[in-house]
Amino acid sequence: MNMNDVLFLFLCTLLVWLMTPGLSLFYGGLVQSKNVLNTIMQSMSAIVVVTFAWVILGFSLSFGSGEIFLGGFTYFGLKEVGFNTQADIATHIPLALFMLFQLMFCTIAVSILSGSIAEKMKFIPYLIFVFLWVIIVYSPVAHWVWGGGWIDQLGAIDYAGGTVVHITSGISGLVLAIMIGAGKNFEKRPPHNLIITLIGGILVWVGWYGFNVGSALTFNDIAMTSFVNTVLAASAGSLGWSVMEYFMKKTTSLIGMLSGMLAGLVAITPSAGFVNYMSAIVIAFIGGVSCYFAINYIKVKLQYNDALDAFGIHGIGGIVGAILTGVFQSHKVNNEIVDGMLYSGTLQTVWVQFVAVFVTVIFSGAMTFLIAKTIKLFSALGTDKVEDEKGLDYVVHGESAYFSGEINKFNKRL
Repeated sequence: MNMNDVLFLFLCTLLVWLMTPGLSLFYGGLVQSKNVLNTIMQSMSAIVVVTFAWVILGFSLSFGSGEIFLGGFTYFGLKEVGFNTQADIATHIPLALFMLFQLMFCTIAVSILSGSIAEKMKFIPYLIFVFLWVIIVYSPVAHWVWGGGWIDQLGAIDYAGGTVVHITSGISGLVLAIMIGAGKNFEKRPPHNLIITLIGGILVWVGWYGFNVGSALTFNDIAMTSFVNTVLAASAGSLGWSVMEYFMKKTTSLIGMLSGMLAGLVAITPSAGFVNYMSAIVIAFIGGVSCYFAINYIKVKLQYNDALDAFGIHGIGGIVGAILTGVFQSHKVNNEIVDGMLYSGTLQTVWVQFVAVFVTVIFSGAMTFLIAKTIKLFSALGTDKVEDEKGLDYVVHGESAYFSGEINKFNKRL
């Protein structure tokens, strides 16, 4: 066991944990003031709910020994998960630390998903959905990619979660949003506090360094490459988005810069440790442009109801990044992988990436539909008229982010 690696991954785990509170603030600033606490609660409650789902079954289904489609019950209830190492996972870090690092990935995936249904989903059905989603959607895909499952055996690669985290959450969020109602809360409302969004965006940005760099599980040349690529990608994504925004709208907005930053980070996540610096810039720039186009044109044309564009940034960004990984991946950068299309001249790597993306999209969408349909048998998914009018903060949580007068009246009536 290498204590330097242990301390390194410990720090990265804390950085990835920071992403969930960061994303809660990012989303919170984008909604109406009467729903800001509910939006934040949807992300923060993910920390609680996902922890139990991951501990009980999620980690075992993801990384336990099993078949090519699903891990077994080796680590059910964290059995045999402690300071010991596991040769199939990493011989230089405690298994419990690796488990916590992966828990943070699962948590941020749920937080991302919540952006699609902000201001329009009942809170308790949402929590039930989250618990089931971790076990039924996230864990199988994590096993396919990182637990020795069929995607790994196919030869498709995902460095830090472009497929596992971003595509699953983006697609699932979109399906859930559509099921709640295409016309519900569809009108575009201006963000109520972009300063909160900025603070949240900064926390997500910083946390992403732990997200990508920590995926090397040690600070070596691959980790250093992924660190540089992540820094470059955030700027390239912002540049791509801002260039599109300027040419199309003659403005360069703060929310555009932050959205582009996220798009670039999402796009580089599948390949951060597999591509050179210039490739990272190209991938992230394309990611920023693609996400801008998806949100400002495709979404408007198709009229799908993705509240805070979780699908537009994370779903689209993850798909673009995963496919482009097959184009730009380089054996020279990482000797554990084969050259991509740009260096080999063949379509094989792009094809396997496409297959992995396609199946993940279909699986995530179908399973999300089944989970939501089942919950819908017992409870409505969407908010009711009173919640829409008075706000979810007041009705569901009995508190307000900014004004106390109405809450005091509410408490007195009780």
